[in-house]
Amino acid sequence: MFEAVEELLVEHADLEKRLADPSVHADQANARKLAKRYAELTPITRTYLAWRQAGEDIAAARELAVEDPDFIAEAKASEARQEELTEELRLLLVPRDPNDDKDVILEVKAGEGGEESALFAGDLLRMYLRYAERLGWKTEIIDANESDLGGYKDVSVAVKTKGSTEPGQGVWARLKYEGGVHRVQRVPATESQGRIHTSAAGVLVTPEAEEVEVEIHANDLRIDVYRSSGPGGQSVNTTDSAVRITHLPTGIVASCQNEKSQLQNKEQAMRILRSRLLAAAQEEAEREASDARRSQVRTVDRSERIRTYNFPENRISDHRTGFKSYNLDQVLDGDLNAVIQSCVDADAAAKLAAAQEN
Repeated sequence: MFEAVEELLVEHADLEKRLADPSVHADQANARKLAKRYAELTPITRTYLAWRQAGEDIAAARELAVEDPDFIAEAKASEARQEELTEELRLLLVPRDPNDDKDVILEVKAGEGGEESALFAGDLLRMYLRYAERLGWKTEIIDANESDLGGYKDVSVAVKTKGSTEPGQGVWARLKYEGGVHRVQRVPATESQGRIHTSAAGVLVTPEAEEVEVEIHANDLRIDVYRSSGPGGQSVNTTDSAVRITHLPTGIVASCQNEKSQLQNKEQAMRILRSRLLAAAQEEAEREASDARRSQVRTVDRSERIRTYNFPENRISDHRTGFKSYNLDQVLDGDLNAVIQSCVDADAAAKLAAAQEN
């Protein structure tokens, strides 16, 4: 059934041998590439060997059962075990997202709902920061435009791992499902009569691009500088330090006003621009094969939501997977694993079904 896996076993053994050679690590970039592939193949190899052993156990138990019926039960147990391993191996063999181990730039934007939406955008930002903290990830606020009451009109944050991760546990692998419109239902702090309001905030997640992944020509950029707005300390609001970069061929815009110097803001804006250009290029390349990027709604419209946060019922609902739980307070404190896992499982099931059809 899994004849092709035999080739992966050979590749896994070869990688293990090469990584044990000290000379290979003289080239750190190549060593990381080999280690990444080895990590990808390890669970496949381990599961396949267990699956093959279960098959041998079945054959042996059936042979012994001819003379001793007690071995019939052992054969059935091995059959059940092999069935479990078969499903596990099928999932492991589903093609993986090549961006899964990438770091990300996550943007949260207030939408309909005015100041209440900006406050909710701040709640979402804190939720992601705390989730990252739970997983030992590093976070860095790249740009932020605060509202009058302490929320965010828009904010961009880089989220990074501190080292290598297990397959499927990278930042993009977990946070890519967060892109879209998030709807909140609660009594706003600005509401004097206790009425429940509905507002929304948008989240956009893009894999952070390395400079070598996206070619940007200086002649394709228009760089504008302007005075920073919003609250700030010394040097903010007094000099033209904010930077807006427009990529002329695509019309994609990135801006930053968070840093004190124009040069720092330009560097941060370029990080955002590179990631947006990489996402746009990948979206174009995969347009016919995947709806993944299109699921991240660009307009913050309450009607196009991926998730609802209902404060009166302490309920969170994911409208793509049907997930629902009544621990909203814990989720907003960073306990996002169950919600995200429902998306991971649904995505894997869809890919497995597609692979079986083909």
